Amino acid sequence: MSYKGIIFDFNGTLYWDSAKHKQAWRLYSKKLRGTEFSDEEMLHHMFGRTNEEIIEYAIGKKPSAEMVEKLGQKKEELYRQMSVKDKENFHLAQGAVEFLDFLKENDIPRNIATMSDKTNVDFYFKSFNLDKWFDINKVVYANGIIPSKPAPDIYEIAAKNMDLASKDCIVVEDALSGIESARKAGIGKIIAICSEEAPELYEKIPCVSGIIHNFDEFDRGLFKAKVS
Repeated sequence: MSYKGIIFDFNGTLYWDSAKHKQAWRLYSKKLRGTEFSDEEMLHHMFGRTNEEIIEYAIGKKPSAEMVEKLGQKKEELYRQMSVKDKENFHLAQGAVEFLDFLKENDIPRNIATMSDKTNVDFYFKSFNLDKWFDINKVVYANGIIPSKPAPDIYEIAAKNMDLASKDCIVVEDALSGIESARKAGIGKIIAICSEEAPELYEKIPCVSGIIHNFDEFDRGLFKAKVS
């Protein structure tokens, strides 16, 4: 079966930055509750979630809007500083540039669906020249209105922004909440990328129909109907 378009999660997918988010949230979780987030908590309560949800989990109650804004922006600023300082790893994932070029050359619709906020999205577009491959006006991000993953909204909207049905799209994800979001949205094919976790984690998930370690391994034949 061939597909008409593709939607990428961003963090831990196109840009492998999960360790930096973990480091920043561990620092702030210790400030909030006296202990750092465990790896298990990171897996189930951080990736694919909004800053508000993460803070709420950490303190055990709904935070004020002022607290979310202040703490969230400080955490994201720290995260961006860590990203820029780590020059060796401040680049798109292995094979991503070549794969994105392939999609563009073959006129295959593509989009990003991320729980990052607009400040970070702008940071990524500027840092990685993403406007070469993506229309920022179609990108779906955390805007305070769209429910976070695992709700299906973000992938439903991302597909709609490409004028495609969810069933005609592929999603590439690394987060459990993102995979569930794509499943609920009725995405045609879900591919997990092992940026942080071992393949065994994804092998247990029925809706995951492909596992890759980098974008060099992506089966371009999935788009054979679009390639001339």
